[in-house]
Amino acid sequence: MIRSASALLSLLLWSQCSAAAGDALRIGSKNFTESIVLAEILRLDGQRHGLEIEHRQALGGSAILWQALQEGSIDAYPEYTGTLVRELLHGLPPDASLPALTQALAQRGIGAGAPLGFDDHYALAVSAEQAARLQLHSLSDLNAHPELRFGLSNEFIDRADGWSGLRASYRLAPAAVRAIDHDLAYRSLAQGATDVIDVYSTDAEIAHYRLQVLADDRNYFPHYQALWLYRLDSLRRAPALGDVLAELAGRIDSQQMRRMNAAVKFGGRSETQAAAAFLALDAPAAEDSLGSRLVQRTQEHLRLVGASLAMALALGLPLGIAAARLPRFGHAVLAATAVLQTLPSLAMFVFLIPLLGIGAAPAIAALFLYSLLPIVRNTVTGLSSIAPALTDSAAALGLPYHERLLRVDLPLASPTIFAGIGVAAVIDVGTATLGALIGAGGYGQPILTGIRLDNTGLILEGAVPAATMALLVQAMFQGLARLLTPRGMRLASPRLD
Repeated sequence: MIRSASALLSLLLWSQCSAAAGDALRIGSKNFTESIVLAEILRLDGQRHGLEIEHRQALGGSAILWQALQEGSIDAYPEYTGTLVRELLHGLPPDASLPALTQALAQRGIGAGAPLGFDDHYALAVSAEQAARLQLHSLSDLNAHPELRFGLSNEFIDRADGWSGLRASYRLAPAAVRAIDHDLAYRSLAQGATDVIDVYSTDAEIAHYRLQVLADDRNYFPHYQALWLYRLDSLRRAPALGDVLAELAGRIDSQQMRRMNAAVKFGGRSETQAAAAFLALDAPAAEDSLGSRLVQRTQEHLRLVGASLAMALALGLPLGIAAARLPRFGHAVLAATAVLQTLPSLAMFVFLIPLLGIGAAPAIAALFLYSLLPIVRNTVTGLSSIAPALTDSAAALGLPYHERLLRVDLPLASPTIFAGIGVAAVIDVGTATLGALIGAGGYGQPILTGIRLDNTGLILEGAVPAATMALLVQAMFQGLARLLTPRGMRLASPRLD
């Protein structure tokens, strides 16, 4: 059984390497509208030059994309010079020039395209009404109002060029600072739940929500010129990529970028349509229907849940059996699986990217690890709770251990074991939605897109099927537990909930 789990993991690694060996270029984008639009511009323009390009959308933040680029899961993605200097290329001076950045990147096998023509820097913003009432014009003015509630994006709080440095530079000491998703922060400010948020200077929401951007009067933030990062070896595979990047250099100014962001956020256009309009291309074909999207997302989600659960069963059941028979070994196994369960799921996904790249493979591996605890624990509990008289009777009949296990112990423990498998499956269904952050697809994709675009319909498009699948999975394992439990024990079978 352990060999089976190892074989499955090896298959995942092989499939990931096979995907990386394909001829199509793979470009990535961060989980915000501007990054996706830029990636769509490159994809569409590349197709005009005969390139085959696959766009892996909304792969989380800078750390995920940077790792994916370095280990080869993607060939290019849009980035910003300030992020490179302050967050990704450690050891460079804050005012490092573009040639210095290019040299540092080349040492890692990464190239930098010429700047696209606009600067998208961080800033803090308040509502126009709040700014007028409190006379807020610059970041220094916030010192006089520690009562203001800050709602800052998770990435901004954790970045080297984010909140910690800004707070020290301006000696800010607000009474309340909350971490919040970047897109949700705008709604939080509009609803009066927060007073100060971080923004990107090209965000369409700044004008839409009538916000006042506070001046960086101490020049804390560096310049964030948009450019493309790409693997140098990708130019050898597809020389035309260099021509496309050179063609896009300097073509997008801040106003154009704001208009494209607004077209997606508030104009009802998709990122692909906004990119096509910028390139003066014919409008792309209509998007897939709701039914076809649901079929695709369901297949992706089932693949994540099915593969991870099969691996967990292949390893978890033998571990549980061994742990029940060897108590000292059992304590160590349960402790190890419990530790795995406590690791934050998104962190687990990110930790696996250097090994498995992005996409389904790291998501399946992470879900496999999360599924082990309920399967192992319930197998141990079920086998340990069998009445000693029953096992003694089986031994007295002269049955060898493997016969007792298959004919007596496992059937008696099956209600508890199936309860654990059901719990693991339901956990998998819910946690798999986070796989969309690393390109695994599934029901998490419309949920993340809906949050980003403030589209309740898209959120429900992922949330409702995910909840439905969890209920169906729970019912299925309840039925299996009843079907496979000896008739005389069915009244005592525990429910999975």
